[in-house]
Amino acid sequence: MNVEKPALKIAILGWGSLIWDEWPEFDKHHEEWLPGGPVLNLEFSRISESRKGALTVVIDNDHGAACDTQYAVSTRKNPDDAIADLRCREGTIITRMGYYFADGSRTCDPQVPETIAPWAAEKGFDVVIWTGLPSNFRAKTGKDFSITNAIDHLRSLLPEGKGMAATYVWRAPDFVKTKLRSALQIEPWFAGS
Repeated sequence: MNVEKPALKIAILGWGSLIWDEWPEFDKHHEEWLPGGPVLNLEFSRISESRKGALTVVIDNDHGAACDTQYAVSTRKNPDDAIADLRCREGTIITRMGYYFADGSRTCDPQVPETIAPWAAEKGFDVVIWTGLPSNFRAKTGKDFSITNAIDHLRSLLPEGKGMAATYVWRAPDFVKTKLRSALQIEPWFAGS
């Protein structure tokens, strides 16, 4: 007798452009974004090449502030498909994908934040996936991430990069409250970008 396994309930976590940038190939495979995702340590500490040096928000356990996140339910039945959807959307490699399997059957390269397992259990998710891109600030600048160094980096960008940086920070959801964002929102040169 061939018994079909029940479909896994899969959540996708978001806190940045995943939420506001429309991407039809990705968006058609998940439901709407909902508040109430797990709290994660986030900071604008990744230098983005595609955004001309702008700083993007990532999980950063060294410099991040505890922030709320959002989640969307994947319409995929197979977690590999859901992970591939997000990987393609983010234009990255599989080792930069974060995922948590409640049954412990698989592990990922990015560290799984401690808030994810209890959140998944509370919400009834079998699998949780997220973009696991790390901070690359030190690797790209040769300097440790700090508010001063991050602002100096942003000031050094060409006008197009400054514009992209301002747009990214201002479009980030209100629940992403980091030290750098707070500092940038009072910088006259940044607010007027």
